[in-house]
Amino acid sequence: MKKASAKSATPKPKKEGPRSSAHGVCWNLGDLYKDLKDKQIESHYQTALKRAREFEKKYKGKLAPKPKLSGKQLGQMVQEYEEILMLRDRPHIYAHLLFASDTQNPDYGRKLREMQNRSTEITKHLIFVDLEWCAVADADAKKLLADAAVKKYRHYLEASRRYKPHLLSEAEEKVIDEIENTGSRAFTRLFDELLGAMNFTVKVKGETRTMSEQEALSLLYNPDRDTRQAAAQALTEGFKAGLKPITFIFNTLVDHHTVVDRLRSYADPMASRNLSNDIEPKTVDALLKTCDANTGLVSRYYKLKAKLLGLKKLYDYDRYAPISADMPSCSWAESKELIIDAYREFSPELGRIVEEFYRKNWIDAELRPGKRGGAFCAGTTPDVHPYILTNYSDKLRDAVTMAHELGHGVHQYLSRKQGYLQSDTPLTLAETASVFGEMLTFHRLMGRQTNPAVKLALLCSKIEDAFATVFRQACMTRFEQKLHAARRKEGELTPETIGKFWMETNRAMFGDSVDLTDNYSFWWCYIPHFIHTPFYCYAYSFGELLVLSLYARYRKEGKSFVPKYLELLASGGSDNPVNLVKKMGLDIAKPSFWQDGMNIIEEMLTEAEHLAGVVAKGGVRSSASPKVKKVAGRRK
Repeated sequence: MKKASAKSATPKPKKEGPRSSAHGVCWNLGDLYKDLKDKQIESHYQTALKRAREFEKKYKGKLAPKPKLSGKQLGQMVQEYEEILMLRDRPHIYAHLLFASDTQNPDYGRKLREMQNRSTEITKHLIFVDLEWCAVADADAKKLLADAAVKKYRHYLEASRRYKPHLLSEAEEKVIDEIENTGSRAFTRLFDELLGAMNFTVKVKGETRTMSEQEALSLLYNPDRDTRQAAAQALTEGFKAGLKPITFIFNTLVDHHTVVDRLRSYADPMASRNLSNDIEPKTVDALLKTCDANTGLVSRYYKLKAKLLGLKKLYDYDRYAPISADMPSCSWAESKELIIDAYREFSPELGRIVEEFYRKNWIDAELRPGKRGGAFCAGTTPDVHPYILTNYSDKLRDAVTMAHELGHGVHQYLSRKQGYLQSDTPLTLAETASVFGEMLTFHRLMGRQTNPAVKLALLCSKIEDAFATVFRQACMTRFEQKLHAARRKEGELTPETIGKFWMETNRAMFGDSVDLTDNYSFWWCYIPHFIHTPFYCYAYSFGELLVLSLYARYRKEGKSFVPKYLELLASGGSDNPVNLVKKMGLDIAKPSFWQDGMNIIEEMLTEAEHLAGVVAKGGVRSSASPKVKKVAGRRK
């Protein structure tokens, strides 16, 4: 397909927002479609619909109750099924990316809704596939799977049968899929639009500024305590203003989860996520218990941070205060060079792929009003490539975020060879490359530093990132457990009750090291994972601890580790997590596996305590009191 300019592929809003050195860095979606009027969108939809109808007519009733297909015919059937899904999803993915680029553009919102409806129209002709395949007797299924002709799709077919106890009749599945567009999907979009439209008024030092959620959140990283406190107050007031509709959305979607679990016979609220992640509940339980048992590391670190900042007590708005105000900024060009070099040093192949993301405009990094906050990497279809959205504000942490998302990008890029049905990993392995890329970039950054104060600040930032990925995500999972259990038992929950659960789980994590103010009880309401993907969060903890173990193995084995790691990434979702990780010499079924990752976090904390002593003896300033230039950020 001929490429379009970034402007034609992704029209930008007219209103100017805050600028950074990434201004003008917009993705080029032309590899998907030229623009909303591209005739290929309609062509792909009509082709997918036509093929889905023909597919249904050709194959429906051929699997159940008794298979009427040979192994070769089953392989051909799955291949056709995969091709239809790619045609169905490509326009939908494009609409999603456009909407993320500007959530306030009504044309993008309408196109997203249209593509959701059209996707449903196609899907209703394909629902029979999983239903009939799961209805095949185990002995017959085993025989078909043994045929060499289905080798390419064997894991997909085996994994699909996990859902056998939870599938409904075809008629019921069609109804559920269709009403989702006016049910959970609609409420999810409403949540995104509410958050995207919120404004927050920050009053500090006689100046009043109105800003987006992402800009206000970025001020929590400001070295000035009054600024952090003012930002926290502004965020609280903004969340409180939207509390009524957001609480209703939370209650509705948690209740929706309950209804679906009941209809599909899931034993508890996390069961469907564990099944999706291809992981045993006992493994997740061991992970969460390991996190609970090691919260002493969190208290130990934040007590050290209070001393470094010269504060008697840390409040919730002090958690992200920089250890040093003398941290250098990092321009878009500087971060690009740093990240490419870090990936290339580890593997020339990964360096080449990362460079391609920059060179071919697969990244949207500038700050724009209406743009979705945070950062993500969106996989597309195997015949295209992933796209990355971030909000770059010239901070070193933005460079680390970019390295993280590029890790997702290279993972998805390499796994494309597994095909559309098996390229995606379960969430438990989704962070394998992203967190590893962070580690590569972080150690390259540390290696460039000679000032102990700067090294300490970088190390503290990395520890805090690890805490946010391991302990905070486990904390949020514990919060969701309380939320869903109470909603099922007590009915609709008040914001005060939800806030109580939020405070309980966060206090359990911080202990007596951070004083959580009453205002913090409202801060559950802006976390998108609770809305988009319930119980997603523990996968971050899983991924971080897994990668810490992998990185330790890399330091031990050196270059001989690299081919095995690339093979893991290229495997995508072609096998279950236990088997894929075993090829790296790790056994996630063992409880000691999780503690090994925790031990590496403790090593970093011990090093930070040592560096703090060096800085104190040398008289090197590490206080956060000096003023620095303010640059608006967008990362949560």
